[in-house]
Amino acid sequence: MKLRSLLFVPGDRPERFAKAAASGADAIIIDLEDSVGVDRKIVAREAAAEYLSGDRPVPVFVRVNPQDSHLTHDDLASVLPFLPNGIVLPKAKGARSVNWLRAEAAAVADSPDGEAPPIMPIATETPGAVFDLGTLREVAQYLAGVSWGAEDLPAAVGAATSREADGRYTAPYEMVRSLTLFAAHAAGVAAIDTVYPDISDDAGLAAYVARAARDGFTGMLAIHPSQVKAINAGFTPSSQQLAHARSVVAAFAANPGAGVLQLDGKMIDAPHLKAALSILSRA
Repeated sequence: MKLRSLLFVPGDRPERFAKAAASGADAIIIDLEDSVGVDRKIVAREAAAEYLSGDRPVPVFVRVNPQDSHLTHDDLASVLPFLPNGIVLPKAKGARSVNWLRAEAAAVADSPDGEAPPIMPIATETPGAVFDLGTLREVAQYLAGVSWGAEDLPAAVGAATSREADGRYTAPYEMVRSLTLFAAHAAGVAAIDTVYPDISDDAGLAAYVARAARDGFTGMLAIHPSQVKAINAGFTPSSQQLAHARSVVAAFAANPGAGVLQLDGKMIDAPHLKAALSILSRA
C-alpha cells in the first residue's frame, strides 16, 4: 500500500468524505477521536460505517479512540464488519497497545482468531510511550506504519510548545521525531511524519515535506486537502533521483561481487546500493 499522504477527515462530517477521497491522497483517515466531540461519537461511527460499506476510490483508515477512553470497543464494533484498510491507534504504548487492539478486534469478532486490519500507532503521545518505541518491531507484521504526534506530548509534560518561533521543533520533540523514524525502520514499516498544522503556509509545508523525505520518512499525515499535492510531490522520487538510483544499480549489476565502485567521480558501496533500491521501490 503506497502511503505518501494520509488525509484526516472528521468522522461526523460525512459530506467531506468524498472530497477527501478525491484529493489525491494515497489514503484517508476517518477520525473518530480528537476532531469529534463526545456527543457526536455515535454519529461519527455510523457515518464511517456507511462510507466503508460503499465503493472506496482510495484505502480508508479509521482512527479510533485511545485505550483509556473506553470507547475503542464500540468504535471497532461499528467499523470492523466493513473491513477498513487500516486502524490508526492514538496514544499507543508500543507493542502492548498493538496487541491490546488486536485482542479487542478478536472480541468484536467473537473469535480468538479475529484479526484487526493493519494498525498504524501514533506512537509518542504520552511520555511513557517514547520508551516503548523499540518494542514495535515485535509486532511489525501487524503494522501499516508508525507515526508520531507533536501536540499531545508537550501538553502531557507541561511544555509551553513543541516548536520554536520559526516553526522548528524544540530539542525534546526533535528527539522524539527521530526515535519514531528509527522505530519505523527497525520494524520495516512505513515511517509517517506528523501533520504540518498551518494550512495557509505553502512554503513552510514544502520545506517540512522536503526535510521529512530527506531524513528518511516515507509519508506524512495531512489535515487539509490543499496539503496533499505538496506531500505527494515531496515523497515521490524526482527524475534525477531515479536516474542516479538506476545508475548505481546498473554499476553493481555490471560488477557482481564488487564491494566498492566509482560512479561519476564518487565512491559508492553497499549502503548506496541499498538506498538506490529503496528509491526505485518507492517509485
